[in-house]
Amino acid sequence: METTAARRIAERFSRLPAEQRRVVYEGIRSKGLTLDQFPILPREDAAQDRCHVSYAQLRQWFLWQLDPQSTAYHVSDALKLTGALDVDAVRTSFEALVARHESLRTVFRADADGLAEQVIREDGQLDFSLLDLSLADAGAREAMAREAARRIGNTPFDLTRGPLMRVALIRLAPETHVLVLVMHHIVSDGGSLQIIVDEFAAQYRACVQHEAVVLQPMPIQYADYAVWQRHWLEAGELERQLAYWKTQLGGTQPVLQLPLDHARRPDGRYGAATHRFEVPASLVQGLQKRARHQEGTLFMVLLAGFQVLLGRYSGQEDIRVGVPIANRHRMETEGMVGFFVNTQVLRALVDSRTSLLQVLAQAHEAALGAQMHQDLPFEQLVEALQPERVPGIQPLFQVLFNHQRGDFSGLDGLPGLALEPYGLGAQAAQFDLMLVTDESPDGRLHATFSYAAELFEARTMERMADH
Repeated sequence: METTAARRIAERFSRLPAEQRRVVYEGIRSKGLTLDQFPILPREDAAQDRCHVSYAQLRQWFLWQLDPQSTAYHVSDALKLTGALDVDAVRTSFEALVARHESLRTVFRADADGLAEQVIREDGQLDFSLLDLSLADAGAREAMAREAARRIGNTPFDLTRGPLMRVALIRLAPETHVLVLVMHHIVSDGGSLQIIVDEFAAQYRACVQHEAVVLQPMPIQYADYAVWQRHWLEAGELERQLAYWKTQLGGTQPVLQLPLDHARRPDGRYGAATHRFEVPASLVQGLQKRARHQEGTLFMVLLAGFQVLLGRYSGQEDIRVGVPIANRHRMETEGMVGFFVNTQVLRALVDSRTSLLQVLAQAHEAALGAQMHQDLPFEQLVEALQPERVPGIQPLFQVLFNHQRGDFSGLDGLPGLALEPYGLGAQAAQFDLMLVTDESPDGRLHATFSYAAELFEARTMERMADH
């Protein structure tokens, strides 16, 4: 469709009342047109400072109201910086990020009807702190820094007051610092962390070298996306995609029963522990070769292997695994900080007679189908399928697999600084078990089992990793 015509239709669509939007949507579908052919437009002036939340934000708001002290949905990272650090440049760089991205100056509240809304502040305030431990006892400094970093990462956010991004520097010595970044998931996700890292590096480099930073203008902001999402899904796209997922998952939603080392707690709250390992390079190469042979991806091969492993441990045949998807397939959202990530449920039927190739074929088909129906918010799927709710057990899936291909090489060029990762310690566990695989640009594959520490022993995770 010609760009000008698509924009005119999108503008008209955004101004229509709900019942007329449905009529226009049905007309668009009848002509064989799809959602991706119409642009996301800036929201109306009346919604500039407050508007609807996205569906993903709505669930985060609900979860936060249930447990405002939880840290399960903190997005955090930390780096150790060695060299001559310009603290003012760090602060200035993050202030520029807050000014550029509306999500980082957004808070949330219930409107007069009790419905959640996001409130965008015109002048965002950066939560920035500097803790100087350089004069503390040298033998205790590292322990004090780690305790401070954990405290910063585990301090709950107030979604109604903000700010919902926290930046802290911990000084161990004049040329040794720890940079801690913490955000609430309601305004950020893994893709946003990559954007923040890249833009911080560009801002800091320009600041210390006294140069102007050049970034592409933001075509829209996250609140524009939230309004667009609600309009299109309520017009009929939700029903279309929901029909696919109902067919995929069926009428019954089994709970994965992994053998636990300890009984579940009545309150369903668990701390997260991790077991990290690197997949041997020869095995990675073999998996990639198999993926190419099956016209698939490394993600599909790893998912199939994980589903087989879960089937063997649980003794069940119907294996459901939650998989986060970036949900940034539109050009307008590529460089934007916000909560875009969606969770999909990928199903495999595994029994003693099912070969690994057959499971891989299922994973291949499920992944491609999910990609074509990725706009349906997970929250809407839960609401439609109405699985039995059990305290402390996630609905629709209990185990998550997240395959990542991050590239933080932009930080390598920070003037005068050497960087290394800095662990923040345990947060609350979101799931019974989560497998995270990181595919690095050099072809290495790192894997991490994150698990509920009160349910599983460390040796169980070591055994599972060996398998």
